[in-house]
Amino acid sequence: MKDFIKKEIAFERVIFFSDAIVAIAITLLALNLKLEIPPEHKVSFADLLLPWRNYLAFILSFINIAGFWRTHHNAFLYIYKMDDRMMFMNTCWLFLIITLPFATTLVSDHFGQTPVIFLYSLNVLCLAILQNSIWDYADTKSYIDKEKLPETLRTRFRLIFNLDMINSLICVILSFFFPKLAFIFLFFKLPMFLFGTFYLVGKRKKQLNS
Repeated sequence: MKDFIKKEIAFERVIFFSDAIVAIAITLLALNLKLEIPPEHKVSFADLLLPWRNYLAFILSFINIAGFWRTHHNAFLYIYKMDDRMMFMNTCWLFLIITLPFATTLVSDHFGQTPVIFLYSLNVLCLAILQNSIWDYADTKSYIDKEKLPETLRTRFRLIFNLDMINSLICVILSFFFPKLAFIFLFFKLPMFLFGTFYLVGKRKKQLNS
């Protein structure tokens, strides 16, 4: 009984630690928001708009990190246990969360350049793959409380994981040819939205025909 309690406490500590790391990563994003203006210079509204690349990169990264955290949080509402391998995958996921502010800084300083957009897209793709792997592993090892997880929600999780990977993979490929377009797809997740719409429409038609 004591061993069981210790494992449960350790699991909760991992989740709290993960939430703390995500919070730190989001905080680090704000450090890149600054105006390169001498103290004696009178600030104008035009000066506030000068670092627009920084603003765009910040908003994109904030949306990405917040989105990954939300999915991670929702998934672990149903995952009730983890082993060493799963903890390792979660640690790798956290590592990629922490590296996203670095990629954000590169996007701010070298907006639209292929290597920079490729690195950012690759970071997001690896996050999506790891997120999917954590869920698949938990499902394989029966670490998911299936009694509390409705089939509709299970399908929704699977859809989100797959669309995240598809969207970021498209952006990785596009970064070599149209880096700015890849950035737009990362920002608005247009492929993800389109694939999701077609999937839901197709599923709705099947329900109506059955």
